[in-house]
Amino acid sequence: MSALVLVLVTMVLLVVAYNTYGSFIARRLGMDDSRKTPAHTMYDGVDYVPAKAPVLLGHHFASIAGAGPIVGPIFAAVFGWVPVYFWLLIGGVFIGSVHDLSSIMASIRHRSKSIGEIIEDHIGLSGKKLFLIFSWSALLLVIAVFTRIIANTFITVPATATASLLFIPLAVIFGFAIYRRNLPLGPTSLVGVLLLFGCIYAGLKFPVTLSFNTWIIILMAYVWVASITPVWILLQPRDYLNSFLLYALVAGGVLGIFFANPTINLAPITGLKTSIGWMFPVLFVTVACGAISGFHSLVASGTTAKQLNKESDAKIVGYGGMLIEVLLAVISLMAAASLSTERFQEMWSKALYVPIFSEGVGSFIAKIPLLNIPHDVAITFSALAVSAFALTTLDTCTRLARFSFQEFFEIAKGREKSVLASNRYIGTTVTVAFSVIFLLSGKSDAIWPVFGSANQMLAALALLAVSVWLAKLKRRNFYTLIPMIFMFAVTLTALSSFIYQNAVKANYLLSVVASLLLVVAVLLAVLATRSLTKPSSALAVTGEGMLTMAGGVDEEIKG
Repeated sequence: MSALVLVLVTMVLLVVAYNTYGSFIARRLGMDDSRKTPAHTMYDGVDYVPAKAPVLLGHHFASIAGAGPIVGPIFAAVFGWVPVYFWLLIGGVFIGSVHDLSSIMASIRHRSKSIGEIIEDHIGLSGKKLFLIFSWSALLLVIAVFTRIIANTFITVPATATASLLFIPLAVIFGFAIYRRNLPLGPTSLVGVLLLFGCIYAGLKFPVTLSFNTWIIILMAYVWVASITPVWILLQPRDYLNSFLLYALVAGGVLGIFFANPTINLAPITGLKTSIGWMFPVLFVTVACGAISGFHSLVASGTTAKQLNKESDAKIVGYGGMLIEVLLAVISLMAAASLSTERFQEMWSKALYVPIFSEGVGSFIAKIPLLNIPHDVAITFSALAVSAFALTTLDTCTRLARFSFQEFFEIAKGREKSVLASNRYIGTTVTVAFSVIFLLSGKSDAIWPVFGSANQMLAALALLAVSVWLAKLKRRNFYTLIPMIFMFAVTLTALSSFIYQNAVKANYLLSVVASLLLVVAVLLAVLATRSLTKPSSALAVTGEGMLTMAGGVDEEIKG
């Protein structure tokens, strides 16, 4: 089987999906550019800052991509390439992209607050607190996983460390040029991208070598600063510039596959059960971000919705951004599938998922005749790109965890907030401290399956919140309700399994965390069911045809 054929088919299907099903979902959600978004009405210069669609897509895509769509498909490829490929397409188009777009829209219609705030408005304060406990716990797992991945990558490929460190001041300068000097986006972006690749060249020439623990300290200090800094200074410009690195990798991978035309060497399917468990549910929680990711809802409602310039931008940012991630995940799968069976199994058994990707994609890029890039340089560039993606996810994740922490301690609306709710330094410090506990537990290598389950359960909860919101607006919600039911079935099964497995292996911390996540998710589902079956006393239709909800959120009745 030719990898080129599969990639071309994927690209055609994704374009068709964006212009058909994506447009259908956008209409159902009632986008309206005449309504000012919270980025304008609640502008504060720190979190609420309107961004142009290309800039916001760059931030959103770089934040959601990370190493998830790269590691997940390779990890799950042990089941064979066919089930992974079809789940990426079906999940990405009908579940993941819908989840991301609907999360953005639901958030901006609720003052760009998190999914937890939406749950409070429609399910109750107890539901919000349960969700925030779940999301904060899941984010700690994400921070632990990605910190270890980045530190190991810096050690294995020291050039990535130099480039990543140089990216930071470059992003600050770029943000200052755009937002304080009002320089034009196009020319400034061109200069920024050239300097970005200059940082990569400097990394190849002057690699930085430090110990694992030293990198952990540096990374934790960096995310602490990134979490409290206004988005226009570091987070937004860094993610925007890094998105070009990601686009270059995707384009290089596609072009490389076109010229190399590699053969798929992996078996189409190896069986319903492998060394990592049964295909259901393990396949669906280990592929993770390439098909659907609950982490995306936190990005969508935590940072993206606060920067959305107009409602119609949500389609390209939310639905379109997820489809690009599907393409990246397919390229990652093809990179693994192009290796010899023996080579793949050898590297997979050693958990060398990022090297599998960089070796495969690097071999593709090296085959592009006009670029003439040496094979070893192409492999290094691929590893650099993965590192950059993981770092953008890490700093965004820490900021989102801070949001969740602060929202948990918010006092009832209209009253003064407590110091834990208003002080971003405390929330960031507590988040970083608990993330370090996971890292120092010595069990980080076992986190990925639990992280995958928690991540997909988070997606189910986000779809639950959106479904309840739409139901209370008297709108049809089958396009979020059906995916939500499926994701609950997958993740409840997976978490139950991982609770037992980690307990048997004496990974008690992960077993307890998985148990907590399972209990919280079930309680939330129960509260949501009760909310929908109770009389809608919190809703009242005004004389102007508007539906006024508890919490002061107004929604126009459409359809």
